[in-house]
Amino acid sequence: MANFYSILLTLVTIAAGLVWLYDAKFKKPARLTRIAEEEQRLQQQLDEEARERLAPQGRVAEFAQSVFPILFIILIVRSFFYEPFRIPSASMMPTMLAGDFILVQKYSYSIRDPLFRTELFATGTPKRGEIAVFKYPVNPQVDFIKRIIGTPGDRIIYRNKTLYLEPACVEQSAECPQLQVIERDVRPQDEVYFSRSTPLVRYREQIGTVEHDILIDPTVAPRTAYFYQQAGTAPDEWIVPEGHYFFMGDNRDNSEDSRYWGFVPQDNLVGRATFIWMSFEMNRDASSWLPQWVPTSIRWNRLGSVE
Repeated sequence: MANFYSILLTLVTIAAGLVWLYDAKFKKPARLTRIAEEEQRLQQQLDEEARERLAPQGRVAEFAQSVFPILFIILIVRSFFYEPFRIPSASMMPTMLAGDFILVQKYSYSIRDPLFRTELFATGTPKRGEIAVFKYPVNPQVDFIKRIIGTPGDRIIYRNKTLYLEPACVEQSAECPQLQVIERDVRPQDEVYFSRSTPLVRYREQIGTVEHDILIDPTVAPRTAYFYQQAGTAPDEWIVPEGHYFFMGDNRDNSEDSRYWGFVPQDNLVGRATFIWMSFEMNRDASSWLPQWVPTSIRWNRLGSVE
């Protein structure tokens, strides 16, 4: 099932369309007949103002006629092309910050109906390294955004904060890929990120064909005891089932992701994050007379495509 806003937009659009259709099919012919009879009686053609006074369109029908085309366009664009999302947390730092507003390409992986999210047809295959929005498997009413680390058949190990990946063996392949360490290099910090008062270490790593930055908190011990336990594997190891994906946040020690609650079904995928179209700084002091949700500034340097 889609989220509340998708359902509301769909129902309101349908309601406006039905009101407009009812007026056009049943009410408008009666109005035109009345105008024609009056013009025949007067032996002259009435202007638009006189016609409106004689046979006015109901306010509800007039409003529905005005808003339906707008709602219909918004519904089509939001359901099948692009949908805006706001980044609510720090789990994807430094790639995405709380206060970033992004566009998600809805047709990246499939086209789905806006009400029940039934797949109409597939359009693409999720790839390692892509940032995607998906329905949180524990609570599908909530949208999460993370990076795809593993695709069906991949073997993943996250041990002592080091990521290992063994890609799935492709059918008819002469040799299957071996387990590989995802190398990472320390990045020069022109901007320091913190977890409370602890400065985070910034690394550069590559997943698939995508190079991106990650953050590690050197004061946080591995949380292996809290990891999702998959039957038949080690506590810090997972094999991605068919039709599922493994996601992780770029802020590795501050992200609730597949390490803790498991895999994301393909049906839960919403789309691929493509563009940051606005970014607000939200550092308002508690003593400010303005509400806390009012931005303090715009981070113009963050606008653009995401990696």
